[in-house]
Amino acid sequence: MNFWAELLVCVSLFIGCFFTLVGAIGLYRLPDFFCRLHGPAKATTMGVGGVLIASMLYFSLNTGPISVHELLITLFLMISAPVTAHMLSKAAIQQKLKLWDKTQHTPWEPAGRE
Repeated sequence: MNFWAELLVCVSLFIGCFFTLVGAIGLYRLPDFFCRLHGPAKATTMGVGGVLIASMLYFSLNTGPISVHELLITLFLMISAPVTAHMLSKAAIQQKLKLWDKTQHTPWEPAGRE
């Protein structure tokens, strides 16, 4: 494998790891469930996608034909992660989970009503 191909795989892997780390830090540091849901739903989707794209590039450059498995996993993840986050938030709204003290309004009541 030549230098530019290795560099492309390394950059894609680094971007994926960076987004995964940001999602994990967001999960740990954010104050309530609704805030915590946002970090992993966005960042880790990009992180796992970056790692899978790096894997797809590496194995397609070494073995020859493009492996479709990693591409299908990435597409499935991009479709299913936002849907899962939406379903979790809807369940949390129905349970009326405790919110952070600085939250301005509750998600289960319309904004603007005093």
